[in-house]
Amino acid sequence: MRRLKFYPKPPGDANALVRWWSIYSPIRVGFNYAIVHLASVCPSMRLKNALYRLIGVKVGRDVRIAPGAIMDFFSPEQIEIGDGAIIGFQALVMAHEFLPDWHSVGRTIIGRRALIGARAVVLAGVSVGDGAQVGAMALVNSDVPARVLVGGVPARIIKKLGK
Repeated sequence: MRRLKFYPKPPGDANALVRWWSIYSPIRVGFNYAIVHLASVCPSMRLKNALYRLIGVKVGRDVRIAPGAIMDFFSPEQIEIGDGAIIGFQALVMAHEFLPDWHSVGRTIIGRRALIGARAVVLAGVSVGDGAQVGAMALVNSDVPARVLVGGVPARIIKKLGK
């Protein structure tokens, strides 16, 4: 189940993204965007984690984020990555959505020692349990229990993992 807060679009606007700048500070979003893209190409894991912490992502100890991985730059403070987690190559971790009639924000949690595979997408408001593994190119649109392997679009449990 996704845990999201929904906000209606302003009356008369074509869609909720039309006035994103009235919801988020353009200066802050620009800063976050620059930091996220710098972090995505940074070869140093320690520096990469420090950059994500700078914009409000809660990054645990010994987290490894591969090149090209992108954290949400509109609401990075809503993302939490547990100790020892691995985020794969070009994975995307979201904490907001803009849709035609509303935008939503939700806390996105990657558990301790969880693995997010290459090019996987974790949508806003979901939780990936401790020790869970998300297969490459999966779309996580609902919570993932601890110690399971999920894959596919949308992600479904493939098997339970040992302790």
